[in-house]
Formats: sequence, C-alpha cells, structure tokens
Amino acid sequence: MELEQALHTARALILADLAAGDVAEADVVSLVEDAVAHRRWWVEQWPEGMAFLPGLVAQDVQDALLERYGRWPLCPVCTGNGELHALEVEPELGADPHWACAKQAVLVARVGSLGTVPRR
Repeated sequence: MELEQALHTARALILADLAAGDVAEADVVSLVEDAVAHRRWWVEQWPEGMAFLPGLVAQDVQDALLERYGRWPLCPVCTGNGELHALEVEPELGADPHWACAKQAVLVARVGSLGTVPRR
C-alpha cells in the first residue's frame, strides 16, 4: 500500500506541473504512466528509494518530452532574457525534489508546484 501511495503521489505531482504548463495532453499523460510503471519496478528492487520517486518520475517525463516535443519545463527565471532552457530537478537523486534554474543557481519550485510560479 505504501508503494502505491508513493507512485500515486509522484504521478499527481508531475501531472500538476504538466497542467501548470498547459502540456497535460493525453499523449503526454501516457508518458507519465510509462515513467510510473518503470519506476514501480525500480522501487520494488530498491525500496529505500521510495522517497526519490517524485524527482525520478519528473526526470523521466522530462527526458521523454525532450525526445518527442522539446524542452520542458521552460525556466521562468530566464525566459524574459530570451534564454530558453529547461529547469532541472535538484537533487537528481534525493527526497524533496525541486525544479531549479542551473544558470542562475536558484530553486524555482518544488516538483508539483510549478503552478505557483508567476509566469513572465
């Protein structure tokens, strides 16, 4: 039950971020489902990594989107400067992941909270 809750939480956080960027289309949601299925196997092999699921699923979806559609999520800190780049998940493998702007070295929002960041 704990595993299912962790997977549902990770799914919900990523879907919230996708919805905040208006990219939660059906084919993109399928990418989330694929990432969650992959991470289910991963956490079954390494239960201690359960707290890392939100960040890992976020990175998996980000990688899948890059291959098919382009960078996501775009950095709201640098967008006004004409510099389009994606945010990165920090820490890459850890609990309490955040979306971060590597260029400005700032945390932008917790994974799942992009909807609270003002758009420029």
